[in-house]
Amino acid sequence: MGDEPNLRKGASEVPYELEGRLVVGVASSALFDLGEADEVFRERGEDEYRKYQEAHLDDTLSEGVAFPFIKRLLSLNDLAAVDDPLIEVIVLSRNDPETGLRVMRSLQTHQLPITRAVFMQGRSPYAFMPAFSMTLFLSKERSDVREAISMGLPAGQVLGSPTEDTDGEDLRIAFDFDGVLASDESEKIMQESGLELFHQNEVEKVDTPMEAGMLRDFLKAINKIQDREDEEVHRDSSYRRRLHVAIVTARNAPSHERVVMTLKAWGVRVNDAFFLGGVEKRRVLQVLRPHIFFDDQLSHLDTASEAAPSVHVPFGVTNAPTTED
Repeated sequence: MGDEPNLRKGASEVPYELEGRLVVGVASSALFDLGEADEVFRERGEDEYRKYQEAHLDDTLSEGVAFPFIKRLLSLNDLAAVDDPLIEVIVLSRNDPETGLRVMRSLQTHQLPITRAVFMQGRSPYAFMPAFSMTLFLSKERSDVREAISMGLPAGQVLGSPTEDTDGEDLRIAFDFDGVLASDESEKIMQESGLELFHQNEVEKVDTPMEAGMLRDFLKAINKIQDREDEEVHRDSSYRRRLHVAIVTARNAPSHERVVMTLKAWGVRVNDAFFLGGVEKRRVLQVLRPHIFFDDQLSHLDTASEAAPSVHVPFGVTNAPTTED
């Protein structure tokens, strides 16, 4: 009889389900500018770092590379009921809970509706991504991202600076194709055999869908939000779509057809596609102005990150380990 109240309480509580939502994990290093605090940690050690964070607990952290993207992404939750959001963002932090308080207070000050967080002292919590059904993890820590990728988890290292976030409401996302949305199967041919054989392979296999890459499922989740916007347009013809997705790839004709056919076979879509054939991606990104751009090649991102907040997805043949790793 003594346990009966607890049983009744447990039966009435409904778990918060993450399946069916777009769930993104973001490290505090990607969300905020932690340069000054990190310098204290590197030069003076953990104890002084903890004292520094405690002394600056109410000093609001400034925006990091991923902040505008996350802000615009969460704003799309107005398409659903307050208690049933389409998008969930969870902070994944190397801080312990005490030093992580500054991050959580900064979220409140910035009015960013993120309430869930994981704090693990000195360790990256990326291994918990499957537990939270995450289709993306963003961090500034190169080693954490590479380790997540090695475990088959969709992760990326943020590069560049935050985009200037104007008063608009649009969210623009841009992807490279090979090694990001798709596997590196064709990129291997390009690297090993050159452009001519690459094009020949893509023409011969134009009707054979490519294997999925690290961020294919993230695009699928984005498409579900676009489906919700389509419903809103049918309900209210004055509604203006806010979420826009583009592919910006070095492919060109005749290898472009396999991209289109693969997307169709996967049941996903993009709004725009740029088949550049070696034209510098920065030229397009300066006009497109995405809030975030994903690419697997640092050689592309060296200049692309000057035009848009960028994410390096260290997957595949172009990111094979070197002596520096």
